[in-house]
Amino acid sequence: MAQRVCVTGASGQAGRAVVADLREHGYDVIATDVLVTRADREDGMLQADLTDYGQAVEALAGVDAVVHLANIPAPGLSTPAVTFNSNITMNFNVFQAAAARKLGRVVWASSETTLGLPFDTPPRYAPVDEDHYPVPTSTYALSKVASETIAGHIAEWSGIPFVALRFSNIMAPEDYEWFAEFRDDPHARKWNLWGYIDQRDVAQSCRLALEADPSTITGSPAFIIAAADTVMNRPSAELLAEVFPGVKLTRDVGEFGTLLAIDRAREVLGFNPEHSWRNHVTL
Repeated sequence: MAQRVCVTGASGQAGRAVVADLREHGYDVIATDVLVTRADREDGMLQADLTDYGQAVEALAGVDAVVHLANIPAPGLSTPAVTFNSNITMNFNVFQAAAARKLGRVVWASSETTLGLPFDTPPRYAPVDEDHYPVPTSTYALSKVASETIAGHIAEWSGIPFVALRFSNIMAPEDYEWFAEFRDDPHARKWNLWGYIDQRDVAQSCRLALEADPSTITGSPAFIIAAADTVMNRPSAELLAEVFPGVKLTRDVGEFGTLLAIDRAREVLGFNPEHSWRNHVTL
């Protein structure tokens, strides 16, 4: 099990949760980001631009593994070309640097968007699982699909396990208050089948991916990481039937169960999302 871990994108919403969780579980964490405040610097965060390969190599000096979260985190934040070129460059540089440094494992942030989001074109079935891939509909999603391909080849060349975590829409606890804005409109959040993931469960999934038995983590597996429920207070089967009437529900998901399948993450990683918006607000 890795003991010294570099976390990239450490000043972001997910990054801060991952750094805190790893440190709470006894890891020596080297945190890095391109945007570093004075307080971050005083806390030991390294400022590094991972679009520069040399800086990526330096950031991974002396660590056993990397949790790579640094990317433009969503479509529409930058122009399509900037989004794709920045993400693909950062990801290649970190992956190649990990191979050059002979790290034990790479855990990195892929995305639910690789599965066909936003679902303007309905999914083929639900719950959507890892096999509903690749269906990129934006240059952001394409950057993640291309990066999963790159990760697969570098994993094969190097023998290093690369674990892609296809995160759903990441939420902090304070975000749950605005769920009330769409409670009466099931179409407002249909774009990702009403999915989300608490930042604390993002952190859990990253730690579990680092700790997973090497016999179960070979090559470059990918896992959907989502909450166990949806953002809505209506039964999941009812939502699907109303908004996507032609989409088959392949199995019972329970009353409010997620329509982004997390079975593989549960089975292989031991992932068990512990946090739900239902513990914070009532719709």
